[in-house]
Amino acid sequence: MEVAKTVLLIVQIIVALFLIVTVLLQHGNSYGLSGSIAGGAETFFGKNKGRTIDGMLKKMTEISAVLFVVISLVLAYLLK
Repeated sequence: MEVAKTVLLIVQIIVALFLIVTVLLQHGNSYGLSGSIAGGAETFFGKNKGRTIDGMLKKMTEISAVLFVVISLVLAYLLK
């Protein structure tokens, strides 16, 4: 059981570092054309948003955040 806790803790640290990197690599909401005209271009140009680097970073951030929360809950239960 101690090995599982150690492995989960190492995985959590890796996921936390990955989460920090993906958040820092993303652009802010006011970046580029969509920020300058208050999102009006977002409806027109936003069709391929998921295929861009920003879209992939957003998806990776969401996945790693959910994974971080799940691992944190499991570790909290195991260390209880």
